Amino acid sequence: MSALALSVLLSFVSAVAYAGGAIVQEQVAVSSPGAQQYAPLRRPGWWAAVALNGLGGLLHVVALAYGPLSLVQPLGALTIVFALPMAALFVGRRAGATAWRGAIMATVGLAGLLSLVGASDAQSLDTTQRVAAALGTAGAVVALMVAARAVHRHPAVRSILLAIASGVAFGMSSVFTKTVAVDWTGGVTAADLPSLAVIGVLATAGMLLSQASYRGAGLAAPLATLTVVNPVVAAAVGITMFGETFRYGTTGTALALSCGVVAAGGLILLTTERLAREHQEAGAAEVSVPEPASETVPAARSAVESAVGDEAPAVDPAERLLAGLTVPEDVRLPSAPAPSPDGPAEETDPLAVPLVSYVPFYGPYVPVAVVNRHRTRVTS
Repeated sequence: MSALALSVLLSFVSAVAYAGGAIVQEQVAVSSPGAQQYAPLRRPGWWAAVALNGLGGLLHVVALAYGPLSLVQPLGALTIVFALPMAALFVGRRAGATAWRGAIMATVGLAGLLSLVGASDAQSLDTTQRVAAALGTAGAVVALMVAARAVHRHPAVRSILLAIASGVAFGMSSVFTKTVAVDWTGGVTAADLPSLAVIGVLATAGMLLSQASYRGAGLAAPLATLTVVNPVVAAAVGITMFGETFRYGTTGTALALSCGVVAAGGLILLTTERLAREHQEAGAAEVSVPEPASETVPAARSAVESAVGDEAPAVDPAERLLAGLTVPEDVRLPSAPAPSPDGPAEETDPLAVPLVSYVPFYGPYVPVAVVNRHRTRVTS
């Protein structure tokens, strides 16, 4: 296998490793509480993402050793293209047509921009330039973090700002890495220790910021932003501080600007797609959640429940009706006079009719006179 083919293969594997790390980071961000949005150190998945990102960075450096920068850097932009189908395959997160268009636009624009950056002689930065670059990077990252905190109610915008901050940190880490690599050709000195510390701080900050950028914003938008901002910042510093230029003179510069516009359009498309999805989710949540009941309803309900609880047990309706009726203590009906064989019929006392305890539902019961067969003669 030729050195060029090996460089291309390593670049592809590096992009796949970066994509896998981004997918794992996004899954960890979704399932982690808010207090662990930057560094979920107790999550094994996060350490797996760190390992994948480290593997991607190592393979990228090895690919640069075997192939030219103009080839390896554009191939590194394929991370977002690999991440979308991998997310759909492994975690079931499918991207819509708008997300795909934005991702492809960002990748094509970035690849074209990087391919137009010409190589220059190896140069390093002096102490003043290193201090200025470190302080400027720290100020930019802090400003982006403050802005992200100010727009915390809009997860998509917050995610983009944190992804930009992460891209700036990673890009400047690459700049300091190149500076130290140039210095090491003449031997390692104690003056390189501050630069190594800056590299460690920027790489760690970039990793933590990228982890926070995936929270509540999906995968495509923050990953595409990070993938574009990282090499663009490194290329901008290379042009301004290392004397790098665009190829083909004025034509190459115009093409590079066009590619930058295409890449920015892809990022804007991804951001607006995410904002539209958030708006739809918020509308669906408002429709599905019923309005809270009035405050008087629970109060009235509690008053009724307390009143019912204080009442005596329920009484049978028949017993209540019987209790409301007025029944006389004694009912006496006049009896017919009893005939006597010796004379006229004699008057007798009215017959006492025993009280009847049964009373129907539809009115008082009128007792019927009981005939005394011993005192009344029945004639046929």
